[in-house]
Amino acid sequence: MTPLLVVLGVLLLVVIVLGLWVTGIYNSLVTLRNRFKNAFAQIDVQLKRRYDLIPNLVEVAKGYLKHERETLEAVIKARNIALAASQSAAANPADAGAMKSLVSAETGLAGALSRLMVVAEQYPDLKANQTMMQLTEEMTSTENKIAFARQAYNDSVMIYNTSREVFPNVIFAGLFGFLAAELFKIEDAAERSAPQVKFT
Repeated sequence: MTPLLVVLGVLLLVVIVLGLWVTGIYNSLVTLRNRFKNAFAQIDVQLKRRYDLIPNLVEVAKGYLKHERETLEAVIKARNIALAASQSAAANPADAGAMKSLVSAETGLAGALSRLMVVAEQYPDLKANQTMMQLTEEMTSTENKIAFARQAYNDSVMIYNTSREVFPNVIFAGLFGFLAAELFKIEDAAERSAPQVKFT
């Protein structure tokens, strides 16, 4: 064997090892990105469940809250805005702008639901309505599921973002278009708690 063939063989081996290494980094980032997208899909399922419950809640309340039309309309409007933001975020959970819009819409919806519950507390017949009690129980259960799904999503995003930011992955993440993912977090401390939907 000539020294030239040995050098070419070593260079070829180095190129193959480097190619496999970069492929491993790429595949790892794809796997982590798919995990956080799947985690968002779990949030999306629960959000859709809540969005479906809200019109029923408003419809039951409508019969009792005849003088609170503005509150009921605010809940429906906030629900529609949140639904649109959710659909946008579901299309691409990696889009930071869509996630921020969803968080903002969810904050508005939580506020509107809280106002509805405060108003509903003033109507004993509504509080005693079996359908209303069942819907509020389902809403509470759904809020808990959303909280767990959001935690799983944020954990997946943290792992993905950490993986794409460590060296040498950061070099290849930029080259292959792996952008940072946005956490699903509530900025306003007053809105951090889930809307209270229980009647006492």
